[in-house]
Amino acid sequence: MNLTAFFVTLALIIPAELPDKTFIATLVLSTRFRPVIVWLGVSAAFAVQTTIAVAAGQVLSLLPETPVLLVTAGLFALGSALMFRGAGGVDPQEEEVDETEAVDAVVRKGHGRAFTVSFLVLFAAEWGDLSQLTTASLSARYGAPVEVWLGAWLALVVVAGLAALAGRWLVARVRFSAVRQISGTLLAVLSLVTLAEAAGLW
Repeated sequence: MNLTAFFVTLALIIPAELPDKTFIATLVLSTRFRPVIVWLGVSAAFAVQTTIAVAAGQVLSLLPETPVLLVTAGLFALGSALMFRGAGGVDPQEEEVDETEAVDAVVRKGHGRAFTVSFLVLFAAEWGDLSQLTTASLSARYGAPVEVWLGAWLALVVVAGLAALAGRWLVARVRFSAVRQISGTLLAVLSLVTLAEAAGLW
């Protein structure tokens, strides 16, 4: 088992998702439905999305090694830039207003069951999300789909659990700009390491 792939994935996804729409959407859903049902619904959505991301990374890994490393480094750099760009940006409580409107819209469409609503909202929210791109990149880089899948899914489930159980407490006390900066730095380091590997320096 490739423990490096597992722990790197876990360490990158958690700080990337804490200030993200995944956290806010789960928090909002938990104010409307039973938190445990919300958590189960979003966890199921994460399982599907993570599987798709890992599969995409494995397809990418079939290409020649150097181009794969360069593309992977570029994706990590993009993720880092997005994290730093958001570090001084949107207040999570402002984001919460948008997510509240989105959740209300879904509920009005007749999806009465909490599990179904939670699954649908997070399944839609995660498409093309930073965590999905990062998961695909890590899957391509390490060639360890099971470990990357476990690390990414567990990270998302942990963040969703924090949002469901203690979301409002965290929003009031955690500086999400600092979390974004930490995540951006980690992604930047991984981008440089991957570039060095592509150049044969690592």
